[in-house]
Amino acid sequence: MVVLPLLVAALVLWGNSAFDRLLITKVRSDLTVAHGYFGQVLNEVGSGTQAIAGSHRLVLALSGKSDRAIQAQLTQAQRRLGFDFINLYSAQGQLLTASWEAGGGSQHSASFAVPTDQANDDAMATIQRLSQTELLALAPHLGERLQIALIPTPGAVPSARTQEEQALVMLSTAPVRDASGRILAWLRAGVLLNQNLPLIDHINKIVYPDGSLPLGSSGTATLFLDDVRITTNVRLFQDKRAIGTRVSKAVHDAVLERGETWLDRAFVVNDWYVSGYEPLMDGAGQRVGMLYVGYLETPYRMTKYGILALIVGIFAVAMVLTAWFSLRWARSIFQPVERMNQTMQRVQDGDPNARVGQLWVHDELGALANHLDQLLDVIEENTQVLQRWGFELDAIVAERTQELSLSNQTLQQAQAQLVKSEKLAAIGQLTASVAHEINNPIAVMQGNLDLVREILGEYAEPVQTELKLMDQQVDRMRLIVTQLLQYARPNDYAGYVEAVDVNVALSSSLVLVEHLMTRTKIRVERQLTATLHAPINRQELQQVLINLMINAIQAMPDGGTLTLRTRDTPDAQGRPGVLAEVCDTGKGLSNAVRERLFSPFFTTKNDGNGLGLWISVGLLERYSGTIHATNRRDTGEDSSGAVFGIWLLCDASAAFTSNSL
Repeated sequence: MVVLPLLVAALVLWGNSAFDRLLITKVRSDLTVAHGYFGQVLNEVGSGTQAIAGSHRLVLALSGKSDRAIQAQLTQAQRRLGFDFINLYSAQGQLLTASWEAGGGSQHSASFAVPTDQANDDAMATIQRLSQTELLALAPHLGERLQIALIPTPGAVPSARTQEEQALVMLSTAPVRDASGRILAWLRAGVLLNQNLPLIDHINKIVYPDGSLPLGSSGTATLFLDDVRITTNVRLFQDKRAIGTRVSKAVHDAVLERGETWLDRAFVVNDWYVSGYEPLMDGAGQRVGMLYVGYLETPYRMTKYGILALIVGIFAVAMVLTAWFSLRWARSIFQPVERMNQTMQRVQDGDPNARVGQLWVHDELGALANHLDQLLDVIEENTQVLQRWGFELDAIVAERTQELSLSNQTLQQAQAQLVKSEKLAAIGQLTASVAHEINNPIAVMQGNLDLVREILGEYAEPVQTELKLMDQQVDRMRLIVTQLLQYARPNDYAGYVEAVDVNVALSSSLVLVEHLMTRTKIRVERQLTATLHAPINRQELQQVLINLMINAIQAMPDGGTLTLRTRDTPDAQGRPGVLAEVCDTGKGLSNAVRERLFSPFFTTKNDGNGLGLWISVGLLERYSGTIHATNRRDTGEDSSGAVFGIWLLCDASAAFTSNSL
């Protein structure tokens, strides 16, 4: 009841898909045959025109200037080749005579543009779209085949036109030359495709000969001018052909707009057909129409449904018979298994005394039931022993865990304090040495720079840029030494502590970095919801916030969004605090960068010294604050970029006590 329906569904889906692919493959081959024959007719127009132009009789008739003889030759060639018209023009492009004239000696003023490449004798035929005026100039007798009334067609592209007056023509032009190669005249011949019923019926007979389509299906072929059927053997009703109807918008867009070949089922006039459409190109490579072949889908669809219904019926009968035999055979197995299942369910529900007991069968199932009872007895005994051992082990583990937890916390705190003390001691010694060794040369350099300006006076103007650059580098060296001293001896640089509104501090810090955001397209978003005030030195807090904002701006050189967020957040111990976050939409932080982000002298910028975040950590720790960094995606946000957050303790007594301020 499960496997067989799944197999039926899989078979139905596969069979339906395979059947549809087979139909599409069939229409693809039909379209290839139609395309080949259409191309053959087009080549015959070109080769026939070339043969007439190269006729010795025509050259002799031109030399004798016998219009009647020329016209007779053209008429005979038109009948032999099946052309709709053959026109002869002078070397200058004036019409001399034509196959459709009643007699020779035509004095028509119609002319055509003589080809510029007169050295090419290759009379390749092309498909041309001509206006009514152009076609009547070529062959006035074909005018009655031009007027095609457009029939409103559901699903076609909306159009205000009511009549198709253009013509689709297979047209070929060839020069007539004398023995010396001089052009005596020009020959133009062609076949009008509008309402050319013999041609489309012959294409349909070649693609779909009698008996080639089984199941009562019928094939059709059509030629389109743009999206209008200009010749077809599709019937509108009874014997009336669907000339003047239009193709659907879906086919129009795919074939005429995008130049694709349509191979799919399509609603043609009044029924569904398995259809193939391909674009027709003129001599300039422009899409001017379509070639269509297709066959009626209904017989194939009904046959497909019949086969699928038969398969489903066979499987349904097999499923019912199989289920009936399986249930009768399995009844002897169900009852002992149900007894064992009920016993195991009672054990699972908490009844340790549940047992299967004696069964009336003595086969493998009976032996299995007895073995299950023995196993339950052993499990009950082992469970009691394990429970006793478990209680004893839990007590020992709890005792040891408490001891290890206390020892581990003490060890971690001592280790962290020792590492930090060693760092501060080492940096303090280094800072004292650096301050002594660097400040004196800096003072000498600054003094000499001032002396140079004083001595040179106005003569120092040409090198003012270089002197200012030296001043900037001297100030930079002083700043580095000061930052080292600030971290090594934080108590010497501790400022005045007050209750600071973090929202105001963020806003005022943003004003100080706005000049950096003017260089890039950075948008600022504020989500300031904090209500608590943090006891901290305002200038030091702004120093930390400005440092984080500058880093975020530099992470978005091509622009982005700078998000400032605050909210009241207690720490793990439940102490009140404020969390301030600076978020960017840059590339984010790699794992390697995050591991060393707060280490001294680590930087990812070419012009940085790697002390900004390191000093920020020291400033915040003086006030029992913390700083962290992560990626926005790691916090569940959809945007890329990094998040730098600082947490400040809002319990003033705890903050002052921990730092002895």
